[in-house]
Amino acid sequence: MPSAMRKTTKTPVVRRLAAAAIALGSCLTLAGPAAHAGAAPADPVPTVFFGDSYTANYGIAPVNHEGEARFFCFQAKENYPAVATQRLADKGVTLDVQSDVSCGGALVHHFWEKQELPFGLGELPPQQDALKPDTQLAVGSMGGNTVGFNRILKQCSAKLRGVEGTLLPGTPVDEDVPAAKCSEFFASGDGKQWLDDQFERVGYDLEEMLERIAYFSPDAKRVLVGYPRLVPADTAKCQTPAPGQTELPFADIPQDALPVLDQVQKRLDDVMKKAVADTDGGADFVDLYARTGSNTACDGTNRGIGGLLEPSQLKIGEQALPWYLHPNDKGRDIQATQVADTVQQVLNR
Repeated sequence: MPSAMRKTTKTPVVRRLAAAAIALGSCLTLAGPAAHAGAAPADPVPTVFFGDSYTANYGIAPVNHEGEARFFCFQAKENYPAVATQRLADKGVTLDVQSDVSCGGALVHHFWEKQELPFGLGELPPQQDALKPDTQLAVGSMGGNTVGFNRILKQCSAKLRGVEGTLLPGTPVDEDVPAAKCSEFFASGDGKQWLDDQFERVGYDLEEMLERIAYFSPDAKRVLVGYPRLVPADTAKCQTPAPGQTELPFADIPQDALPVLDQVQKRLDDVMKKAVADTDGGADFVDLYARTGSNTACDGTNRGIGGLLEPSQLKIGEQALPWYLHPNDKGRDIQATQVADTVQQVLNR
């Protein structure tokens, strides 16, 4: 879609209503009792979690399934929203979780549009439907699928273009370009232009999402959670399988393509930060990329990311599904710790 058309998706009415709602919410806050600095909220905080597979914590079992369709969100019962909620409770901060609508495969626009599940398995309502007028906190991760990270992985991996990538949504950006040449593909020409367009769309969509939260829940604190780092600074570490594994952490993705994946992640991190900074009324960002450089997929026993084709905890029959570079238990706990710390700070302002 041309960038000029994408700009029109930022509905002026939504923007104006969101700004008015934020202003009204600010007035109501000022009119209420003064909060003590550093004091935990006295009452449970109505909270909605939203997001994609990194919020749902794909790969960690068992999974929640309210009906057949939601099973294929692969939302872990102990995902980072659940673990962060418990950690906050241990600190005397109680969240009243109204809903956790995170779902694997969600793009940012699925916040306001229905999400079609793969293989014709049904559809889910827009995630914004979970927001209520009394919601006071909205937290989640979005953006990775919109930038097309799965398609980038398939551009760089011949194995993912075959049966091993069947459950990973999307196709290579250009199937005519061999996986071995993905580094040069994204460095110039059509590949570079495709990336630029994707990041432009992510920025607009994230701003739209944050504005919609303010519109539907005027008093809600908004916390956008970034993505943990996948590739270490020293990519030589990725040429050794993790303990107990036979595949390399990035399987057959060429070593010269790993910096490309890291650059995409860093750029997404910057786009997410900017969307938060540019949001009317303010929002907060959890910068996981900056805090997980020693817990990448290539950090052996310290890895917080399951390898590309490393078996996860999820199974279909006796067949384990790959992690596809999602947080394992250690990575989920890192997410939960950082989110809980940020939420506590936000609520104690």
